[in-house]
Amino acid sequence: MLTRAFLHEGSWSSFRRRNHGAPVDTRRIPGHRFLAYLQNHDQIGNRAAGDRLTQTLSPGLLACGAALVFGSPFTPMLFMGEEWGARTPWQFFSYFPDPGLRDAVRNGRRAEFGEHGWGDVEVPDPNAESTFFDSKLDWDEPAAEPHATLLRMHRELIALRRAWPELSDPWLDEVEVDVDEESRTVVLHRGRLRVACNLGAEPVSLAMNGPIRRILLASEPVEATEDALTLPPEAFAIVQLG
Repeated sequence: MLTRAFLHEGSWSSFRRRNHGAPVDTRRIPGHRFLAYLQNHDQIGNRAAGDRLTQTLSPGLLACGAALVFGSPFTPMLFMGEEWGARTPWQFFSYFPDPGLRDAVRNGRRAEFGEHGWGDVEVPDPNAESTFFDSKLDWDEPAAEPHATLLRMHRELIALRRAWPELSDPWLDEVEVDVDEESRTVVLHRGRLRVACNLGAEPVSLAMNGPIRRILLASEPVEATEDALTLPPEAFAIVQLG
């Protein structure tokens, strides 16, 4: 997906139950016309409990995801509070004056999630004030750990993207990605830069296929030889080759 704009390019969509989409001409259409994100308000709000990725992913994996988003050729998008790993949910809330409509919305959502296999999850009442207030950001979080570190990492990623044109180069046909599913590693090639991510639970050594000039940013301490990196679990590093 880091080299193409869409998942479906005329392929079968299980949701639509038909072939969907068309390929993008990456030689004519730049990547900045498309968004890259880990989560958005629809994906979170349309989950039964409105839970964010912070409920299932570690801070290290959230940082790795951010590195891939900000290192991608697309326009990065963050959902509110994502930059510090907000733990407050984003639940579906609404208010309708008509009591019958309120009941229909409440019962309809519960029935829908029951059909989709969410029967063991308590679906918040969309009409309850508590659902709205529970979805408000906790502005004490950014100053506390692990949120403060994740917020700093996002700021440094944004600064790197502004400083290094390779990270915002929008041409997808110039992007290369090395993925090892067994070791759970991803290496994103961005000109003379490499965005290396270890999504696994064990340290891993990755060849950079070129001499490492310097490490621009790392989420955890890393070891570097002339042309290889050793990344700790659930960590990333952005390096310059030269």
